[in-house]
Amino acid sequence: MLALLAQLDPAPRDVDANATRVVHALRDRPDADLAVFPELFLGGYTIDRLDELALSADARPLQAIADAAAATHTAVIVGFAERRADGIANALACIGADGGLEGVYRKTHLFGREGEAFVAGEEQLVVSLAGVLVGPLVCFDVEFPEPARAVARAGAELLVTASANMAPYWADHSLATRARALDNRLPHLYVNRVGLESGHRFVGGTRAIAPDGSVVIEASDSYEELLVTGVGRSEPTPSIDYLQHSRGELPVRSPVPSSPLGGTP
Repeated sequence: MLALLAQLDPAPRDVDANATRVVHALRDRPDADLAVFPELFLGGYTIDRLDELALSADARPLQAIADAAAATHTAVIVGFAERRADGIANALACIGADGGLEGVYRKTHLFGREGEAFVAGEEQLVVSLAGVLVGPLVCFDVEFPEPARAVARAGAELLVTASANMAPYWADHSLATRARALDNRLPHLYVNRVGLESGHRFVGGTRAIAPDGSVVIEASDSYEELLVTGVGRSEPTPSIDYLQHSRGELPVRSPVPSSPLGGTP
């Protein structure tokens, strides 16, 4: 698989312009099998007046991206604010290489004030894109071991995280993205944005990570870049398969209260 990792700075609150950038990126690299764009890329990273930016999964800007995906035979993962009956979700549209919508992942771990604006997703997703079973995550999700482990246990062959990570948290994601690859012995594609918006400076660091946790390729912390990297199933098998050896969740023994004399009852 050839993956296009699009570290871009979206135009704030301009859904059509950002959808057009996705279309142009796909046309510029038609050899890519999978293209990944940052969290909330279509509307920009904001929690203000989200109703003006929210889209249904079949909205015109997403259809334009789907048409470009079909024309270039490239699967796409792109972040957007999804309009739902129960509110607005911080979502990823997962579009197949034929232009069909294969699934929508909704961020399960909302960061900071995101909880005031978005409804949290209630399930993980494994979706087939470009012939590979992909486990998509969004930004803060990657800082917890459980979401990546859940999709790995469900059969994911590739982790993909779309992010809008900002200062001062570059180091947090540098470590967490490598740890999730290592934890689950899976390749991991991490795509972050750059630029300034909503009082934040976004810190890039888009990278591809091998199943042993090593960084294969990495972008800068401040400039737009389109990285193209191979993601293969022929990568060397790590010496220890943690999924095979993991015993899952075990019961936890609560502390035993001390007796009045300091001994154990």
